[in-house]
Amino acid sequence: MHPTIVKVTQRIVARSQATRQEYLRRMAALKKNSPQRGTLSCGNLAHGFAACNQADKNTLKLMNKANVAIVTAYNDMLSAHQPYQQFPDIIREAAHGMGSVAQVAGGTPAMCDGVTQGQPGMELSLFSRDTIAMSTAVALSHNMFDATLLLGICDKIVPGLLIGSLSFGYLPTILVPAGPMPSGLPNKEKQRIRQLYAEGRIGKEELLEAESKSYHSPGTCTFYGTANSNQLLVEVMGLHLPGAAFVNPGTPLREALTRAATEQVIRLSKPNGGDLGLGDMVDEKSIVNALVALLVTGGSTNHTIHWIAIARAAGIIIDWNDYAELSAVVPSLTRIYPNGQEDVNAFHEAGGTPFLIRELLAGGYLHNDVHTVMGPGLEQYARMPELDDDRPAWKPAAEQSGMPEVLRGVAEPFAPDGGLRVLEGNLGRGVIKVSAVSPEHHAIEAPAVVFNDQNELKAAFEAGELNRDCVVVVRFQGPRANGMPELHKLTPYLGVLQDRGYKVGLVTDGRMSGASGKVPAAIHVYPEALDGGPLARVEDGDTVVLDARNGTLSIRVDDDVLAARRPATTDLSGYHTGYGRELFGWFRRSASNPEQGASFFWNHEA
Repeated sequence: MHPTIVKVTQRIVARSQATRQEYLRRMAALKKNSPQRGTLSCGNLAHGFAACNQADKNTLKLMNKANVAIVTAYNDMLSAHQPYQQFPDIIREAAHGMGSVAQVAGGTPAMCDGVTQGQPGMELSLFSRDTIAMSTAVALSHNMFDATLLLGICDKIVPGLLIGSLSFGYLPTILVPAGPMPSGLPNKEKQRIRQLYAEGRIGKEELLEAESKSYHSPGTCTFYGTANSNQLLVEVMGLHLPGAAFVNPGTPLREALTRAATEQVIRLSKPNGGDLGLGDMVDEKSIVNALVALLVTGGSTNHTIHWIAIARAAGIIIDWNDYAELSAVVPSLTRIYPNGQEDVNAFHEAGGTPFLIRELLAGGYLHNDVHTVMGPGLEQYARMPELDDDRPAWKPAAEQSGMPEVLRGVAEPFAPDGGLRVLEGNLGRGVIKVSAVSPEHHAIEAPAVVFNDQNELKAAFEAGELNRDCVVVVRFQGPRANGMPELHKLTPYLGVLQDRGYKVGLVTDGRMSGASGKVPAAIHVYPEALDGGPLARVEDGDTVVLDARNGTLSIRVDDDVLAARRPATTDLSGYHTGYGRELFGWFRRSASNPEQGASFFWNHEA
């Protein structure tokens, strides 16, 4: 093992000792009640299987047969989740083939950040994660179940499903993906058309045509944003079947993998002799494996928030220093849009997650001695599935990458580090991802242009007020202010300014996510402006230093002058009502900072 991987893991173990032991104690106590429905009264049990057919009722009366909970985030609006409509029938049939039963235990909300970008609904996006976690807990609270299958893919949905399921971590759990849509309009062309629209050189009709060619069918969006980062990280944690993440929906292999996941989770259940649950598999080593996978692939910056919350749900405490220390030593092995031009389909065809896992294990960057849903040892995940007589069979990962411009081995990385840096200075603490940022843009020193609303930037751009070197500061975008929306709307405008030859950067207490691109962006900055953080004291014209090379985020203003300034305020009332936002006031008021997971679950705990 690489010494830094070992060092960071040991530090996390030591830091988490008390909380992890308490979590495992709770899970052990709950596990003693298995099978859970054995604790139910006759009236409870009768309600639990009232809608079942007689054969399923007879099975569920027996305590030596498994009942699988399906928690689904299906809806028709998310292209990634629309294929889940058929999955419960496939799962029930596979469970019957194992002499067991599967029930849809409950559904969770699943919003599409692509639909809500720049819209009021985006201000509910981050908080939908914890809503999903609570919805998952409600679904599983009936205590009818011996195992869980989680149907979810996209941004906040997988983290929410995992957080909720970890409260039931004594149950074996497998996440069941649905796969990405086939590739559409090339990403470089999509990016070009978006910038043309931002410049006013094409109209809305041309833009919509391009977007419709990009997002065109059932399946996950194919760029390497938060949704596909979810899938890769979960697979590296051993919570998928090997190689399952990026098999397209509607294919025979996709259906075979869903059947196989059902059969496997039943084998893991206590009625079938299993003893390990989700909480045993999500341990310090598997969390470190997930962070390494995120960093070597240049994955979504959202996971500097979400994986902190997932880990905390299992009693494990991680922070941004862990990410940064790992990022400094792990190689960059992929170039998937927006870090490159090809998409996740190309990555999968080049060798995909199995090739990546084999390389990282060989290089000493991943812990092999972990529990997975396939059994002990992560080396089982260095295998790619294929169809063999209607059933999945696994073959060893490709020896060589099929597309070296997309995926490489540890001997020939794209870069020697993972591209994620922690920034700190008199403007606060934040993160930056430089995977897609050219080296000449890794540091910028320029006058600040300050906005309290992302829509103000568009107006300034169109008025020609940003045609100069500048660091754009967009504040009052933190979780306590307005739910910490993603600010993708800014990307085309900033990209145009950079292409015009200006030095430009972004500093914000909001998010940019997996689509963080070529413009250097200091994001998730806290203390957030609403809390009187330093961002609230920045004024137009202040010289801002954003330096990813040295980890600096500051303004060239004397500390006493900065402290003497009255923090700016802004009227946020318009962000707190309408479109359901009035229902989330408690979430906003109780949210922790981003480095604590931006969650209200553990805001008052160490």
